[in-house]
Amino acid sequence: MTRTLLTEIVIPVRNEARVLAASVHRLHDYLVRNFPYPFVITIAESGSTDATPEIGAALARELPEVRLVRIEARGRGLALRQVWSTSEADVVSYMDADLSIDLDGFLPLIAPLASGHSDLSIGTRHARDSSVHRSLLRAVLSRTYNFLLRVLLGVSFSDAQCGFKAGRREIVQVLLPAVQDDKWFFDTELLCVAQRHGLRIHEVPIDCLDDPNSSVDIGRTVLEMLRGMVKVSRRRASGALNVALPEHLRRAKLPTGLAHQFLRFAVVGAATGVVHVGLFLAFRTLMPALAANALSLFLAVVLNTAMNRRITFGVRGRGGALRQQLEGGAAFLLSLVFTSGSLLAVGSGISRVAELAVLLVGDALATLFRFTLLRHWVFSPSRVRRENEELPR
Repeated sequence: MTRTLLTEIVIPVRNEARVLAASVHRLHDYLVRNFPYPFVITIAESGSTDATPEIGAALARELPEVRLVRIEARGRGLALRQVWSTSEADVVSYMDADLSIDLDGFLPLIAPLASGHSDLSIGTRHARDSSVHRSLLRAVLSRTYNFLLRVLLGVSFSDAQCGFKAGRREIVQVLLPAVQDDKWFFDTELLCVAQRHGLRIHEVPIDCLDDPNSSVDIGRTVLEMLRGMVKVSRRRASGALNVALPEHLRRAKLPTGLAHQFLRFAVVGAATGVVHVGLFLAFRTLMPALAANALSLFLAVVLNTAMNRRITFGVRGRGGALRQQLEGGAAFLLSLVFTSGSLLAVGSGISRVAELAVLLVGDALATLFRFTLLRHWVFSPSRVRRENEELPR
């Protein structure tokens, strides 16, 4: 007998007495009529001071597919963590209590998980096919927040905070130990951990009508989001976001973060390459080409190592800074060999333009070797983490 996929829908609530009964009845009726899989609706109540717990208990008694879980501490992330970590469903999901997102998007959210095509699935308000009615302030904040995530954390998903997400339960439970936040940043951090491990995140365009009476404190939530981005950036650089995926959940992929790291490395390399060329032209009027190249390259590599330390590999603090600059000297020697060898190969008497072309070719040949050296030796996450732990508190 084939086991039928069970889906759990969590509604995290705090002081939602105004809308809870109507929303749960609406969701339950919709799923009974339109959803092809068995389901359970879990009301995850945390820290309410109104009648939310009593309403939730009454709904659980009335509807067999509804249950109430009470969490004493406050926090949307905490509620989701507690329910998802103990769930026995095949797919776990959540949506906001106001049901501001059109429920016709729920089956498209679940389908790629049921088929095994994707690992996580999220609704997005920023797709071309989405229809969203919300205040200008909320729209601007959402766009800005997701833009910062793409720039600072290199994420590829378009809407981290849409309250309409789902995941294969075995995937979610593996990722949860690497997620620290228990409030509004919880699902963003979960997505960052998933992307770091090359898991497939499916995006579903949704129709959304924001609740104008939402109790969310926008100012406080924005500050929590910004703090969350800083923390995740630091933890990613130290390797703290890594989890051990079971063999059957792994996918063939590039090393973690490779594409985004190499892009940032290339930008830094282009900037310091301009510095190298400018200094070479200045020193060339005073000394031979080989000496001008050696001096200008040395200064450019010191700058390059410092910039890559912060921008490419996200290393903060004083730990290992001197060691990293000294080992970056190996990168200097590598570049010196390539560029000086290129100059020697073409001989003297060539034009300044030809000398610059030779330097650029030599730099290009050294780039891949230098990136590998910095990634796996100079800024190895395990070495960086150990050096920061050894700093006096």
